[in-house]
Amino acid sequence: MDELPDSAPQAGSGLDRRAELSEFLRTRRARLKPEDVGLPDYGRHRRVPGLRREELARLAGVSVAYYTRLEQGNGRNVSAEVLDSIARALRLSDAEHAHLVHLAKPKQHRKKPAARTQQVRPALRHLLDSIDGVPAYVTGRRSDILAWNRMAAAVFGDWAELPARERNWARLVFLRPEYRELYVEWDQKASDMVSYLRMDAGRHPDDPRLSALVGELSVKSEEFRRLWATHDVKEKSHGVKRLRHPLVGELTLFFETFQLADDTEQSLITYHAEPGSPSADALRLLASWGADATRSAAGTAETSAPSP
Repeated sequence: MDELPDSAPQAGSGLDRRAELSEFLRTRRARLKPEDVGLPDYGRHRRVPGLRREELARLAGVSVAYYTRLEQGNGRNVSAEVLDSIARALRLSDAEHAHLVHLAKPKQHRKKPAARTQQVRPALRHLLDSIDGVPAYVTGRRSDILAWNRMAAAVFGDWAELPARERNWARLVFLRPEYRELYVEWDQKASDMVSYLRMDAGRHPDDPRLSALVGELSVKSEEFRRLWATHDVKEKSHGVKRLRHPLVGELTLFFETFQLADDTEQSLITYHAEPGSPSADALRLLASWGADATRSAAGTAETSAPSP
């Protein structure tokens, strides 16, 4: 079995917020080139990748000592204005800026997340069932899959056949070979999943289930370890996914993410095809086949997937 890298959390422990802050700032600074921010590049005489600490501090308008303390993980008493300046100097995205704030200024007296089952409102479940011909599901913290409709099962496989613990997008993407086959651009899907988990970790560094998930995936997947070390973050949004369905072939689907107003940790994700496209015809075919298609798709994916 692979050894757990030092940077990965031990199962059941919390994520080290100071280490997370330190590594996040260091990796964001390392990706900036001097010419990106109007500074001279001394080529081979530059001994560090990206900007030096003193260069970043000057761009942000703070002292080198102050920025050094922050990059060492000491975000105590840092102001929102300083974080804004550093975010601008590092050219952070909105998601990265929010992640920086979560790490540097955690909520005071934050309680450890209770080990309770995430619940989906009955009315939302009824809505899922009423959405005809559109794959849709609800995710919660850690990208757990909480509820889904019949079309989602027909497209992605019948998650009801899995133990509740396994109904998690990160586990599916990194530990189940059939999902590597399902996603045409699997590398992008994998990168997105890790970025979502990083964002979640910034909000909830004391979540024991999240740290256990990260620890397990770090042991079992070399790709996950590599992507986790990049410290990239991203919010779930919208876009296009290309799938290689075992029954109807390639699908090009547009997805939208709707964050629930009464539970910001839950999101409704829907998929649709361009009207009149071959993918739209394929979705209608899956819908007409009903539950039999769901069971057949799951069985075909399992038997056709390569050995782990």
